[in-house]
Amino acid sequence: MKPFLLISTRAEDDAAASEHAAIARFGGLDPAELDHVRLEAGPLPPVDLDAYSGIVLGGSPFTTSDPDEDKSPVQHRVEAELGRLLDEIVARDLPFLGACYGVGTLGVHQGGVVDRTYGEPVGAAPITLTEAGRADPVFGGLHSTFPAFVGHKEAIRTPPPGAVVLATSPSCPVQAFRLRQNLYATQFHPELDVPGIVERVRIYQHSGYFRPDELDDVVAALQGAQVDEPPKILTAFVERYAR
Repeated sequence: MKPFLLISTRAEDDAAASEHAAIARFGGLDPAELDHVRLEAGPLPPVDLDAYSGIVLGGSPFTTSDPDEDKSPVQHRVEAELGRLLDEIVARDLPFLGACYGVGTLGVHQGGVVDRTYGEPVGAAPITLTEAGRADPVFGGLHSTFPAFVGHKEAIRTPPPGAVVLATSPSCPVQAFRLRQNLYATQFHPELDVPGIVERVRIYQHSGYFRPDELDDVVAALQGAQVDEPPKILTAFVERYAR
């Protein structure tokens, strides 16, 4: 089997390593079957897309819709390099799954509107599959409604032309979409179970998702959640596209 490729942009070593481990575990992959490029650490190396079964873009502390003058040089580079890579991925309709940051990245790349209208606090959000989601080969194996972990400052306000909305929630109308046949993005995190999100919020305690003094309350609420459907997306994605 050709490996999959995870592209991440997390500067924190623990967060980057945990994201890689979780995506491999829930995808049913040996860690060696999930190559890992940390784009925040340096320029994107040459990527032979023919060498991979599919591409996964992890979450990010970057906010796509921030004004250009507020973005760091690293973020500007990351966005430019991802844009060029997406040019080829989209043109080839290569299997792609973007988690959280992937919504903004793929959405903006394809002409959608991403802003702070539908940001959500950290927590378990009630997700509902659309009719298209229930019929989708990757999402169709999920329950029609399920909780998933979210925590994002921005979201899709207007989907890109041709996007098929696969999942929604009361506070965020576009929780997942598909472009063409094989390009997927989720606003929620399919790679996070309870231990995963608790670790994540501890790492990003001072990143503006909640007040730092609220950490214990946030963790307590997360530990009471039962979130087990979203990782099935990773399982289904790998099973569908492994080649």
